[in-house]
Amino acid sequence: MSAREKYNRIAKLYDLLEGYIEKKVFSNFRKELFKHIEGKILELGVGTGKNFPYYSKNLKGYAVDFSEKMLEVAKKRKEELGLKNIEILQMDIENLEFEDETFDTVFSSFVFCTVPNPIKGLQEARRVLKKDGKAVFLEHMKSSNFINNIFLYLMNPFTKLFLGTSMIRETDKNIEKAGFKIVKTYYLHKDIVRLIIARK
Repeated sequence: MSAREKYNRIAKLYDLLEGYIEKKVFSNFRKELFKHIEGKILELGVGTGKNFPYYSKNLKGYAVDFSEKMLEVAKKRKEELGLKNIEILQMDIENLEFEDETFDTVFSSFVFCTVPNPIKGLQEARRVLKKDGKAVFLEHMKSSNFINNIFLYLMNPFTKLFLGTSMIRETDKNIEKAGFKIVKTYYLHKDIVRLIIARK
């Protein structure tokens, strides 16, 4: 079963399953993320629209995801919040249907652990980013500390099976392999959850 099919299957329960950790932990990470979001934007892997409550009303742009069932939830959330300047589209991150150098800010939150070919997806993010734009990645990844990784390795078989999500990707290295230059890294939970600012 593909990652898209897995997310379609779980879409109606997704927010419920993550409800507690979203409220107690992830919401704080998202607040940090949106300190860096501006201009014409592209959100990669919008999912059910969990970031929408943090969007300012003056943001304009697009939010994309490959799961049509997740997007059904996102569209309802968008309407409830009155985000009239954001268009939601079903789209594969690995094959973005935008012209080169379109966006001031391209960003993701907990997405590149799931993209089947993360470097290809990151290269697409770089392609559609303006020359003077910035990419902002809120992502969890493999730690540099062996002890921290034990739990991640234990979780990995289950997250891969149910969601196609890897707990042990080295997303920071993938960002650089895709051609980005990392200019700032914020460590939000040890070195497992990081907020990475990158440029072309």
